[in-house]
Amino acid sequence: MTAAIRQGAITLLQGVPTMFSRILAHMRASDTPLAPSARLRYLYTGGGPLDPTLKQEVEAMFGQPLHHGYGMTEYAGSLFVTRMDRPRSDCSAGEIVEGAELQVMGPDGKPVPEGEAGELWVRGPGVMRGYYRAPALTEEALRPDGWLNTGDIGRLGADGALFIVGRTKDIIIRSGFNVYPIEVESVINTHPSVRLSAVVGQPAADGNEEVIAFVEIKDGEKFDAAALQEYLVDRLSPYKRPEKILRVGTIPTTASGKLLKHQLKQRVANKT
Repeated sequence: MTAAIRQGAITLLQGVPTMFSRILAHMRASDTPLAPSARLRYLYTGGGPLDPTLKQEVEAMFGQPLHHGYGMTEYAGSLFVTRMDRPRSDCSAGEIVEGAELQVMGPDGKPVPEGEAGELWVRGPGVMRGYYRAPALTEEALRPDGWLNTGDIGRLGADGALFIVGRTKDIIIRSGFNVYPIEVESVINTHPSVRLSAVVGQPAADGNEEVIAFVEIKDGEKFDAAALQEYLVDRLSPYKRPEKILRVGTIPTTASGKLLKHQLKQRVANKT
C-alpha cells in the first residue's frame, strides 16, 4: 500500500483507525519517509472512534487533514461526516447528512441535556427494515416511530458536530461511575512507547468492574507497566485508571481493522 501511495496509484485512502495505526507503525519500522504523491487528495477514517494522537500523527505523515465520519450497517450510507472544504482540528465525526435525524437519549428513553453523552437514536430514509429472521433483535433496535437505537454513545458539540464516546455494551461500571474505554485509550495512546491500546472491563467479586488495558508497544520501546501507570496519574481520574496494563504483541482485529475486544475479554477471563 505504501508503494502505491508514493507512486500515485491511490487518490482516496479510507479505512478504520487501526489501519492508519498500522501504516504509521510500518513507516516507523522502515525508517523511510512516506512522501505521498500529490494525487492522494483525501484521507478518511470511520468504523471506530478517532483519538487525537492518531489524528495528529497521520496528518503529520501525510501532510493533509484526516477526515472522519460515523455510520453503521443498519443505516445505508454515512450519518455524519466532516466536510472536505472545512476539515476539523478536533476528533468529531462531523456534521449530520441531509435527510437524517439524531436524538441523544438517556437510559430513561428521554433526550439528555444539550452537550451530554447518551445513546444515539437515528431516523431517516437509510434505516433498515429489520434484522433478517431475527424479530427479537429487530424489536430491540427499532422504535414504532421509525427511530433506530444504534447502541453507540455520543454527544453533540455546540456547533452540532458529533463526538463518539463508545458502545453501550463496552461501558465499564466502576464505583458507580461510567468509564468509556475510548477515553482511557486516547490517553494511553499519547504515551511515547505505546502504538495502540484497547480497554475492557473485568467483573470483580464485589459486583464492580475493573478497568483492564492491553497495549501494543512500538518497536524498540520498552514495556514498563509501572511507568505507564505513573503517566496516567495526572491524566485520568482515579476511577478511570486501569487496574492492570497488559502487553500483547498484536491487539486482535477483524480483517477491516476493527478491534476484537471480546477476544481480549476472554483472555482476561482465562487469565492468559
